[in-house]
Amino acid sequence: MIRHPHPLTGELFASPVPPGTGWPDDPARPDTSVARTAAQVRRLADADSLGDIEARVSVCSACPRLVRWREDVAHVKRASFADQPYWGRPIAGWGEPEPGLLIVGLAPAANGGNRTGRVFTGDSSGDWLFASLHRVGLAAQATSTHAGDGQRLIGARMVAAVRCAPPANMPTTAERDTCEPWLRAEIDMVLPHLKVVVALGGYGWAAALRALASVGLEVPRPRPKFGHAAEVEIGPLTLLGCYHPSQQNTFTGRLTPDMLDEVFLRAKELAALRD
Repeated sequence: MIRHPHPLTGELFASPVPPGTGWPDDPARPDTSVARTAAQVRRLADADSLGDIEARVSVCSACPRLVRWREDVAHVKRASFADQPYWGRPIAGWGEPEPGLLIVGLAPAANGGNRTGRVFTGDSSGDWLFASLHRVGLAAQATSTHAGDGQRLIGARMVAAVRCAPPANMPTTAERDTCEPWLRAEIDMVLPHLKVVVALGGYGWAAALRALASVGLEVPRPRPKFGHAAEVEIGPLTLLGCYHPSQQNTFTGRLTPDMLDEVFLRAKELAALRD
C-alpha cells in the first residue's frame, strides 16, 4: 500500500485514509459504525451526540457511485497533489458545536475537501469563503488549507448537503435523499443555539429548506425562492441566500468579495455574534 506524507504533519497515510489512523481532526475510530444503505443512514443518524454524527458521516458508504468516485479520485490524484495523501472519505460538518450561524453548501470538491478532509477547504471556492469569513470576524484565519492547520470558526459551523464529492459536482436525487438524514440530524442537534442559516447557491437553499422543515419548523408555502441576499424568517431562524463562491460566479463577477462580505456581516448581525 502506497503512503504519502501529510502536508502539515509529515505522517504517512494511505489514500483513502483509514478511520482512526491519526489524520488531524478525524472524528472516527476504526470501529465506528458504517452505513451501507439508505436505511442504515436513517438508523445511524439517530445518534446521541454531534460527535457520533460526525464520526458516522465520515465513514458512510451508502452511495456506491459516490464511494467509487471519491476513492478513484483519491487513488489517481490531481498531478499537483500527487505527493499528498487524499482523505477520500465523506466530509463531516465542521465548526463550533453550539453555533449561532450555520453555512450550508452543496458537496465537497473532488480535489478540495475530498483531499484535505475539511469541508470547503483546499479549492478556490473555499479560499473565497474563508477569506470573507475572516474579514468579517467569523474565522480565525484568512485561509483554510488542510485539516489540522489551526483554522477555527467563531460562532459558526459549516456543512455540505451531500457529504461525498460527486462526479461533475452533481449528486443524483437518490444520493441527495440518502444523505439527507445526516443534515437533518446535525441541524436538529444544533437547533437550540441556531439563529441564522446561510445557504450557498440554490442547491444549498433547497437543502436547508427541506432540513428545517424536517426538524419541525414551519417553512412558508410556496417555498421561498433563492436569491443572493434573500432573507426569510423560518420560525426562530433567519435563512439567508448567497451565491455560491464557485469559479463560475467569482470569475465572471457575479459574486464579488464585497457581496460575500455583506451576506456574512448580515448573518453575524442577526446571530448577534461578536468578534
